[in-house]
Amino acid sequence: MHEKKRIAVFGAGGIGGVVGGMLSKDEHDVTFIDTWYEHINEIQNNGLEVTNQDQVHNCKPNAIHLNQLQEVKEKFDIGIIAVKSYDTEWATHALKNYVKEDGYFVDFQNGINDLKVGEIVGNEKTLGCVILISAMATEPGKAWRTDSRPDVAYKIGELTGGVTERLKEFVDIMQAVGVSEYTEELINERWSKLMINCMVNPLAGLTGWGTAEVRSNPLTQDIAIQVAAEVVKVANSEGYPMGKIAGLEPKDFIEAADSKKNVEDIKNQMLEQARQAGSASRPSFGQDVLKRRRTEIDYLTGFVSQVGKKNNIPTPFCDKVTEVVNSLGVGFETSDKHLDDIERMLD
Repeated sequence: MHEKKRIAVFGAGGIGGVVGGMLSKDEHDVTFIDTWYEHINEIQNNGLEVTNQDQVHNCKPNAIHLNQLQEVKEKFDIGIIAVKSYDTEWATHALKNYVKEDGYFVDFQNGINDLKVGEIVGNEKTLGCVILISAMATEPGKAWRTDSRPDVAYKIGELTGGVTERLKEFVDIMQAVGVSEYTEELINERWSKLMINCMVNPLAGLTGWGTAEVRSNPLTQDIAIQVAAEVVKVANSEGYPMGKIAGLEPKDFIEAADSKKNVEDIKNQMLEQARQAGSASRPSFGQDVLKRRRTEIDYLTGFVSQVGKKNNIPTPFCDKVTEVVNSLGVGFETSDKHLDDIERMLD
């Protein structure tokens, strides 16, 4: 039985809300920190309602506005970073001095931001969590997990590799949130998740479609396969070969993109993922567009393009997806017409 921890969760959105809420339900001393004023007020006054698949939980975590962080007297054992990728640096710096010297940070984000967190607090104090579920926070005081995935929900690893006692302890702590396991290859797992995010998230944002529709529509399936192949090639160029993804080998995506081999196998797997996602699921990127917020495009396909350029790996589809999203700016209207320029690149 693990001892109860004092945990700061910076970012009380879908993922942060579900994770922090369920940890508080398991009697950990959880404090949310967020800039969403109404959300923090609602949690302070009435608690947080977490829908974790089929179960609804009324959780009572602590919650503070960002300007109240300076009032914290007792330092935290664990600092969870669950903000948007573009907020990683300032949020980590803000929390750094409020985590104990023998404490640690866990990165709960899309993209590959673990290295940035490690630069700020020390690689030896950094764990990362690869999130395999979907979650939303669409109104103050509520967070809900939207997928029906029956297996592993969270893969957690040390940034420096290996299996440590604190890693095993944190994996044990996370069982109260969802099925969790440790990985000795955190960055490899990050690239695998990045591939999935790049396949779905920007296309959902451009069209306004949910996760299931993006994974089942023939056009977005074809674009997603091309994007996935580029991510695999770039990951390989960085020395991070991926393992199987949803039962498929990484080379299957390259062969599908380059020679149309394995296309039906991949599309069938995408249909199964659509079924598991459920009709209500919408990736965080799509949620950001609908809320007229800045997107994480530069940390998804934009990041792949950047690394590809450095390593002389062509990434035409990632380049175009990034270009289209950035050309629309913040607060654009969704439309499948935004896919026209990308569609013209197919064959």
